[in-house]
This record gives sequence, C-alpha cells and structure tokens, in this order.
Amino acid sequence: MELPGDDHIYFTGDSDALLDEIEEFVTGSRGAHDPDRVLATVMFTDIVGSTEHAARLGDRRWHDLIADHDRLLQDRIADYRGRTVRRTGDGVFASFDGPARAIRCAISLLDAGRSLELALRAGLHTGECQLAGDDLAGVTVHIGARIADLAEPNQVLVSGTVRDLVVGSNIPFSFRGTEALDGVPGEWRLFTVDDGNGAPTSGSG
Repeated sequence: MELPGDDHIYFTGDSDALLDEIEEFVTGSRGAHDPDRVLATVMFTDIVGSTEHAARLGDRRWHDLIADHDRLLQDRIADYRGRTVRRTGDGVFASFDGPARAIRCAISLLDAGRSLELALRAGLHTGECQLAGDDLAGVTVHIGARIADLAEPNQVLVSGTVRDLVVGSNIPFSFRGTEALDGVPGEWRLFTVDDGNGAPTSGSG
C-alpha cells in the first residue's frame, strides 16, 4: 500500500491514514473514528454572592451590571483566543485550545470582576469533549463545572491534569487537596493558581 508523502513517520502528518492501513492489515478491519470529540480546556466562571448583590442593587442596576460583566468577559475570552460556549446563570462556560492561555484568561477575568466590584471564581479542566453543535458536553465539561463550584472568591482552581500540562509555563500553583467531585468517579487533585504565597494571582497575564 502506497501512501502520499516522503516518509511513514507515524506520529507526524496524516498519521490516521497510515495507522488505519496498519490496523486493517493486522486485524482485518478498521476501527471507527469519533469525529465528534475534541480535546479542549474548559473554563467555568461564576459571580460569588450574586443573589445578595442583586437584592442590594435592585433589578435595574443589577441588570446593567450583568450586561457590563458579560461584555467584559466575552472580550477577555476573545483576547486569549478562547470561545464563549454559553452563559451559565451568572457566569460563563468557555473553551480554549491551550491550558496555559485558559489560565491566564481566567486570571484576567478575575481582574475584570474586581473592576466591577464583583468577586468571581473560576474552575478549569482539560480533556476530550463531545461536540454538540456549538455546545460541548461530556465528563470533561462536568468536571470543569464541579471544580468551579469548589473555587473560593477571587480564585482560579484547576485540576491536576491542567497543572501537569502547563509544567514549564512559569504559572505558580499551590496544592489545594484531593476532592471527590459530585457525579465523577474517584478523587481528583486540585490546585490553586497563586503568586507563590498562596494568594490568587492577579494581573492580565
């Protein structure tokens, strides 16, 4: 079987075509690919104490503040080459093709929240996601949302997967502990992004 190209190094170029031929030769059949899955870093944010803020400000002022919040977050996410997947109540669900960029975006979003006198929190995880039109679904998304639920005000909390993927990026972390995530098997190592002293990192990155 001849395939286009100058060599058959399986880990570069169109590796799927070569590996498909090898698989069919060895097993007699080709495995089915799943084109509806993508590797992504997912980020969830949330406004801490949103109900109290809304009660204090009143409906009209709170509506205007949320509009400013949404606009700032969408702009910052675009600046870091992310994609806003959808709003999630008083927060946002976004995806990125790189975990370091997602972390720096999350830090920037906390700063954006402070500029509006709002405390945000963010949770991040990296893994394969199921494509559902413009939406993303699956266990990775579920884990990201659960991690965000555990984050403290003005804190970026990430899974051990994210932390391991950005080794060498000079992003400082502190070990938060091992947690069981609701609806997810096993226990998960969680890390806070910090300034080396356990405090949340600030700055636009």
